[in-house]
Amino acid sequence: MFALNDDERVITETAAAFAAKRIAPYALEWEAAQHFPTDVLREAAELGMAAIYCRDDVGGSGLRRLDGVRIFEQLAIADPTTAAFLSIHNMCAWMIDSFGTDEQRKEWIPRLAPMDVIASYCLTEPGAGSDASALSTRAVKQGGDYVLDGVKQFISGAGASDVYVVMARTGGEGPRGISAFIIEKGTPGMSFGSPEEKMGWHAQPTAQVILEGVRIPADAMLGGADGEGAGFGIAMNGLNGGRLNIAACSLGGAQSAFDKAGAYVRDREAFGSALLDEPTIRFTLADMATGLETSRMMLWRAASALDTGDPNKVELCAMAKRYVTDTCFDVADKALQLHGGYGYLREYGLEKIVRDLRVHRILEGTNEIMRVVIGRAEAGRFRATA
Repeated sequence: MFALNDDERVITETAAAFAAKRIAPYALEWEAAQHFPTDVLREAAELGMAAIYCRDDVGGSGLRRLDGVRIFEQLAIADPTTAAFLSIHNMCAWMIDSFGTDEQRKEWIPRLAPMDVIASYCLTEPGAGSDASALSTRAVKQGGDYVLDGVKQFISGAGASDVYVVMARTGGEGPRGISAFIIEKGTPGMSFGSPEEKMGWHAQPTAQVILEGVRIPADAMLGGADGEGAGFGIAMNGLNGGRLNIAACSLGGAQSAFDKAGAYVRDREAFGSALLDEPTIRFTLADMATGLETSRMMLWRAASALDTGDPNKVELCAMAKRYVTDTCFDVADKALQLHGGYGYLREYGLEKIVRDLRVHRILEGTNEIMRVVIGRAEAGRFRATA
């Protein structure tokens, strides 16, 4: 797992080369203009990066989660924001491929894989964030249709994406009353809030998705009739992989920040010598390098567990998400500090990385909720041995 074989090396190097050529030179420009680079995302899709772990019979790349986290790390070295959105699109595609009917798979994956249509994920609501099972968006059966009413909050790609995987309540309270739906942009009754003014992630839009009497056919339920009440499970399964991908984006951003810091202290002189020769600077670099390497190992371990169906996969994904996003944010912050006042300037790119990585500790399940998941698993293990 730690030594890449030839195929793994090609996958990783392809992502790195694409990111260096088509993303890195433009990331600061996209950030300043708040430009959503859909053309470049589609170029990534041409290389198989938009349906990474969807099955190849419908146009997916048929790769593993382990391949995915390596791809997202390389993309995020160039720009965490662009990489993070691509990870969300991949999560939506995987949900449809894994839980959709044959008809849904054949209808959507051949269009999602090349990003002819771009997907967004709609779970969070104004009153339901960490407690996702408390969502209030309702889908009421009316004849052969469902009618949806509700508001989704903090939706990446809202207004720009073409299709939305929406969680809504079709039954009673709690997780068993939730189903998932595939809703196309332009469906009457669907609208979008004003773009949120965010701390980071400026190169992708974030807004509310508003559903007011949105009527869709019953076969838009993910999984068809068998999908009734399965939405929460679909969402949680999707988030296992989403947590790894967002952690990989943190790792890539932090690696970029570390590389910038290393070059800066090598070339910068103070008190008659290079900063790199100062023991305290080297100690800081040592801590940063150790954090990056342990993050990478934990991420690869969790991705492998998800690929193999390890019984501890949920806990391992939560561990990786919490540890990697916390550790890598700290690495990026230290990299900014090593630049002194220059780190605070936009042109150096450090402050952007810090702003972009901060939200990774919140989305896909806050790191406090990750501790809840881990603690619950450990408590169950101790009880089982009593």
